Amino acid sequence: MRCVHEHVDVRGFRAPNHRVVQHFHVQVNPSRRHAHPFACAVLAAFGRGERVARCQGFYRTYPAAVQPRRMDVELLSDDVVPEHARAVKQDARAFAAEHIAPHAEEYYASGEYPWEVLEAAMDAGLVAQDIGEDYGGRGLDLTQMLAIAEEFFRADAGIALTLQLASFGAELVEEYGTPAQKDRLLTPVANNDQLTGLAVSEPEVGSNLAGMQTTAERDGDEYVLNGEKYWIGNGVEADWVTVYAKTGDTDDRYMNYSLFAVPTDTDGYEAEHIPEKMGMRASKQAHIVLDDCRVPEANLIGTEGGGFMMLTDFFNHGRVVVAGHGLGLAAAAFEEAWDFVHDRAGFGRTVSDFQSVQHSLADMRIEFESARALAYRAAEKVAAHDEPGLWAAMAKTKATEVATANAEQGMQFHGGRSNFTDRRIARVYRDVRIPVIYEGANEIQRNLVYRQSGDQ
Repeated sequence: MRCVHEHVDVRGFRAPNHRVVQHFHVQVNPSRRHAHPFACAVLAAFGRGERVARCQGFYRTYPAAVQPRRMDVELLSDDVVPEHARAVKQDARAFAAEHIAPHAEEYYASGEYPWEVLEAAMDAGLVAQDIGEDYGGRGLDLTQMLAIAEEFFRADAGIALTLQLASFGAELVEEYGTPAQKDRLLTPVANNDQLTGLAVSEPEVGSNLAGMQTTAERDGDEYVLNGEKYWIGNGVEADWVTVYAKTGDTDDRYMNYSLFAVPTDTDGYEAEHIPEKMGMRASKQAHIVLDDCRVPEANLIGTEGGGFMMLTDFFNHGRVVVAGHGLGLAAAAFEEAWDFVHDRAGFGRTVSDFQSVQHSLADMRIEFESARALAYRAAEKVAAHDEPGLWAAMAKTKATEVATANAEQGMQFHGGRSNFTDRRIARVYRDVRIPVIYEGANEIQRNLVYRQSGDQ
């Protein structure tokens, strides 16, 4: 009676020619092969990580099995994206693959402003293009900006934030400014000749828009601005910034603030970069000091006292885009986690073979998909002015917190390797701490969700 060696899977059946979780070398008695479950004597067992090195016979017989299981789905797929936004999304994906991802580690390490990437994005028509066509932009809508955001932020959050802040605040001029202001301020930004910024937060005041202390006092046909602003994107690099300042002291605290376009070369405007950050290091924020900074009355945006209401409406749009920031980061964390656990061997098997790991990955995917569906629904709701504050707050909170959770789980999967600063998961882990704060901390968003849910 002759014995032969065969490769079988862990259940004792012949391995399929695609993927095998674990395999045995067995000795088979051909005469009893189909008659008795103990016809096979196990000679050796190998986990996925040992196959190529220790089992060339298996490698020859089942060549596909030695390949780690890669994701067979595109997380940032087009299926939930409205058709009109798909072309610019693909443009953003191609740009991110060519210009952002390859330089992410370099700019994270140096903390330098990514001028070259910004200029390339301008040439590609992906910067400041939400500005209307009348002023030189493409008039991209909110859904299109969301689609761009998730692609950019998956590649790298720091560089992505720089690209999306290049025209930050210009939208307020387009919505509320005079025709003369739009021609003077928007066209250079849309043509990528100027950069802008939005100065709202202050050193001692973060999310309380009705508590800011910077003042703007009328003096003839000018306003004199005094105060400090903090965490201001492009505060150093911008040609002009939109400043939120207190112009009244009435009992209605929501009617005491106004918006001003302030050129950064104005006397009394001083800005410096804030100290090094742990995350989004390729994006630069500034500490601005306004010391008797005079601007003409013609630089008042909209009506005096209307700044709070204008800004809250603006942030509804901005928070949907920030949801895109979270989606991109969450996708990056999931991809890193998936690849690592399917490549890593432990305890005689691939880490992804453990059910607890599979369940964690499943949870990451479930939460990601729910956040993404909410974000695109919120984009439609905000664009239609259908309870925009509620939907924007929910989308921003959900997406940014899913990003945080995915990054945390990804770090846990990576174990000690998560501490290496050159790992993508480590950069993502640092970056996700920031979107849960900007555009209104998530605690503030929950306040909005609660109050506006009660108004339904």
